[in-house]
Amino acid sequence: MTDDVLNGRDFFPEFIFSASRSSGPGGQNVNKVSTKVELRFHVMNSTILSLEEKNLLHEKLANRITREGELVIVSQSERSQLKNKEAVIEKFYRLLKRVLTPRKKRKTTQPPLESIEKRLEEKRIRAEKKEQRKKVN
Repeated sequence: MTDDVLNGRDFFPEFIFSASRSSGPGGQNVNKVSTKVELRFHVMNSTILSLEEKNLLHEKLANRITREGELVIVSQSERSQLKNKEAVIEKFYRLLKRVLTPRKKRKTTQPPLESIEKRLEEKRIRAEKKEQRKKVN
């Protein structure tokens, strides 16, 4: 991935992969072959991320990081271990990009003249309706 946020950083040396048997349907293939791939990435021990990025990851992904400080991502959708490994790496980079991309600040704008007039007209109609409910002297 060549994104501005990741700047071509290669996290591959810091990945820890493990494979196990998938759950769910799939017949004999599921029972025999270890196709489920689990990627573990220790956030605080990373030499690639800056301290601010590490803190941001811990803050935004608190529910996905274990007590040991590892970010765990799992893929078991494909029938082959290689495809699941590729899928889990893609998930990792998408997650990092989403977390590390700063949100754009909202620019305040004036409401259009048409919407102001519409609001005032509705307000006038509502006021007249309430005025008609009053008792006549």
